[in-house]
Amino acid sequence: MNYGGLGGIAVVALAMVLTPGPNMVYLVSRSIAQGRRAGLLSLTGVVVGFLAYLTATCLGLTAVFALVPAAYSAIKLAGAGYLLYLAWKTLRPGGVSVFEAGELKPDSTLRLFTMGLVTNLLNPKAAVLYLSLLPQFIDPAAGHVMMQSFMLGTVQITVSMAVNLLIVLTAGSLAAFLKDRPAWLRFQRYVTGTLLGAFAVKLATDRSRVVVATP
Repeated sequence: MNYGGLGGIAVVALAMVLTPGPNMVYLVSRSIAQGRRAGLLSLTGVVVGFLAYLTATCLGLTAVFALVPAAYSAIKLAGAGYLLYLAWKTLRPGGVSVFEAGELKPDSTLRLFTMGLVTNLLNPKAAVLYLSLLPQFIDPAAGHVMMQSFMLGTVQITVSMAVNLLIVLTAGSLAAFLKDRPAWLRFQRYVTGTLLGAFAVKLATDRSRVVVATP
């Protein structure tokens, strides 16, 4: 197993989870409006959504690359383009803080879980992460492509779950802290946007070609 790949996917996962998106917006809004329990139930749905993406990707990854080698280049460019979009969206002026959540009506336990799941399944960041970015960290020479995919996905899910859990547990306090501190919000945007942009450039300029081995 390429341990550098595990570290790489961990950095990408951290940068992406810190970039405000559908999952963060939903988890923060629910945690602030309905409490930590609601946030944790919603997070459970988000994690199940990641597992669904990971399973689907691992089952089809090897076959797709074996049958259509050119798909690697297209996937790489798509991933780089989306990362650049996220970087621009993060760094552009006038962004609204994700911690400025509005009033929400309480939801049931089942709906909290379901909405967390659906929000993640419809999250374009999750789709691009698994279809475009995760394959970049697979080492064909190491063999067992499917096992590598599951390990990389497990790292991503662990990083995402840890960060989102922290967000859920501290959403109320963070909202109060950041309300009158716009400089902190700008700092968060600059750091995550720069990381995403740098990785996008790396992907776009990387001329290596992958030949996927069979598991």
